Parts: sequence; structure tokens; C-alpha cells
Amino acid sequence: MPDLLTGVLAAAGTSETSNLVTNLAILVLAGFVGYAVISKVPNTLHTPLMSGTNAIHGIVVLGGLLLLAEGEDLGTGTTVILFIALLFGVINVIGGFVVTDRMLEMFKTKPTPKGDAEGDA
Repeated sequence: MPDLLTGVLAAAGTSETSNLVTNLAILVLAGFVGYAVISKVPNTLHTPLMSGTNAIHGIVVLGGLLLLAEGEDLGTGTTVILFIALLFGVINVIGGFVVTDRMLEMFKTKPTPKGDAEGDA
């Protein structure tokens, strides 16, 4: 699909403009697909879905770290944007796992106090 969009947009303009338009088109389409997928998930499954999404985002953070470590031709602006994206990505991953852990704690059974178990009556 990106090759098709690139081919269509490359025929219409210059290469740099078509790359920008292609990337924006992919971003908008990904937003629509994400909204369509999330809107069909029941509310009770949002927490496991969020946990899985955070795990996938961890892979994205790893890729960003590799790019930051091995990218040779990254300009200063790109490096700063990449660092900020990595920072927000790490915050998202850690926050997601903390929230998921708190949600899972709500489903655990609490131990009964010994005074109540022996029967005070």
C-alpha cells in the first residue's frame, strides 16, 4: 500500500513533497484504522488491549534507541525529536504497566482478617 501511494504521489509532484504527503496520508489512515478497531472492542477488554499495546510500544522504544545509537546522518533537530519521542515512549510504557498492575490488583481476593475468620460472635 505505501508503494502504491508513493507511486501515485510521486507522479503528481517532487520526491520530497510526495514523501511528506505519503507519510501524512499513512498517519491519517492509521488513525482511522485505529479508531475503527478500538471502537469495536468491549470496555472490559480495554485494559488487556492497553497492556498489549504498551508491550508493542516497548519494541518501538527499542528501535528508537537503536536508531539513536547507530544513526550516523541524524541532524541535531532529528536527534532532539527522537530523544523526546523516546522519553514519551518510555513514560507511556512504564505508566501503562503501572496502571495495568493496579487494575489487576483490583481483581485479587483480599485475605480475611483472623479475628473475623474465627468468629467473634
